[in-house]
Amino acid sequence: MAAVTEDLFKNVISHAKEYGYVFPSSEIYDGLSSVYDYGQYGVELKKNIREYWWRAMVQMHENIVGLDASIFMHPTTWKASGHVDAFSDPLIDNKDSNKRYRADVLIEDHMAKIEEKINKEVEKAAKRFEKFDAQVFKTTNARVLEYQAKIDEIEARFKTALETDNLAEVKQIIVDLEIVCTVSGTRNWTDVRQFNLMFNTQLGSVSEESSTIYLRPETAQGIFVNYLNVQKTGRMKLPFGIAQTGKAFRNEIVARQFIFRMREFEQMEMQFFVAPGDDMKYYEEWKTKRMAWHNSIGLGANKYRFHDHIKLAHYAKAACDIEFQFPFGFKELEGIHARGNFDLSQHELFSGKKLQYFDPERNESYVPCVVETSVGLDRLFLSILSTAYTEEKLEDGSIRTALNLPAFLAPIKAAILPLVKKDGLPEVAKKLMNELKYDHMVQYDEKDTVGKRYRRQDAIGTPYCITIDHDTLTDNAVTIRSRDTMTQVRIPLTEVNEYLRLRTSMTEVLKTL
Repeated sequence: MAAVTEDLFKNVISHAKEYGYVFPSSEIYDGLSSVYDYGQYGVELKKNIREYWWRAMVQMHENIVGLDASIFMHPTTWKASGHVDAFSDPLIDNKDSNKRYRADVLIEDHMAKIEEKINKEVEKAAKRFEKFDAQVFKTTNARVLEYQAKIDEIEARFKTALETDNLAEVKQIIVDLEIVCTVSGTRNWTDVRQFNLMFNTQLGSVSEESSTIYLRPETAQGIFVNYLNVQKTGRMKLPFGIAQTGKAFRNEIVARQFIFRMREFEQMEMQFFVAPGDDMKYYEEWKTKRMAWHNSIGLGANKYRFHDHIKLAHYAKAACDIEFQFPFGFKELEGIHARGNFDLSQHELFSGKKLQYFDPERNESYVPCVVETSVGLDRLFLSILSTAYTEEKLEDGSIRTALNLPAFLAPIKAAILPLVKKDGLPEVAKKLMNELKYDHMVQYDEKDTVGKRYRRQDAIGTPYCITIDHDTLTDNAVTIRSRDTMTQVRIPLTEVNEYLRLRTSMTEVLKTL
């Protein structure tokens, strides 16, 4: 199973490059590690995902507004937020291979392997239980309980080590679990040490006059320092939210797994400001709302799960991740956190400015609490792309490779295909394209046979192909072929726009939330 998913992931990466979704950055200079560029179709898919998040988060909520804060911020911002002193990951090296790892990821991956054993035992038992066997049930149950006990023991020990910042214990867990380096195969580890993830640079034209500033490692702080500006100018009443999308930068110890973990990435965050005491209510509410949003994309409810954090930040009341089943296992897709009033209180302390809200109902001023939802746009892109990639064996023995992207997110909604490049068919096709392009992203394609064009559009992820043939000249109708079912329908030219709108509209999906 692991080999199959590994091959699938390699195919997804190869397909992303071949069909203009994602390219290695600066590839003509042999690339730059863990940095990628989005191609002509990738940038459209990414834009559509961002728009769907924005419309669901801002347009559909009267009490949530948007913001676009600068990447560069006053350096004291990061001192107040704790990033200068504590934004780090535990780092460990293998002395034989000199390969660097995140110590926490090594332990989490080990626990994930034990979870895989549990799943295999359950799958075996399910096959055998077609005819109930008490002994098989007893044996399977004992194994599952044994594996789960191991996970619970590791998790408890790991949690204690993180909470007490006991890096020696983190290393000892790695040693006791006999975790080996994937390159050298040895367990010759260095001590664990903390590694700060922020990139720094200089602001100013002369080095002697410059000051150290940071590339933002998250977009949230731009929201917090603008909280009062937005609240006053927008006359916002609690509860209300501020949403933002934008680039963030982290000098990751191990950037890996294609665009899953990069040093330059894009976040989509919303900070929801609430009265003290209401934060846990809204925390649970946003957990439900965000899971419903993810499910509305249509990748399958079984691919998502909640995972509570092992270690909470000292200021947090609760924190969980929505994890997605990528080809390499369940990994974090979105974080939901009850942050208390830590952020605003810290900025109030360091800036000397009051960041309080006057509550007319309570007749008092206070620093609001915050519930945060933060999703990685690049990871969301990868979840959609990897799930959409399919290889299907057809009746004639050929393999059809397709991206079964949700139609409302697909980069190209429809391809306009004249059956031949003569007899007036291209003119009709281009006229139709010029009519549709005001409402839909469409593409004209006349090269190769229509069958090859279908295959090319399937691989791009285009949900509909519209063919103009000789009959179109007399009956003013076209043939529309579906990517997912490969079935065809014939409809009048005048109905094509509405046909596409009903099947590819983001608005129609938003109505289901």
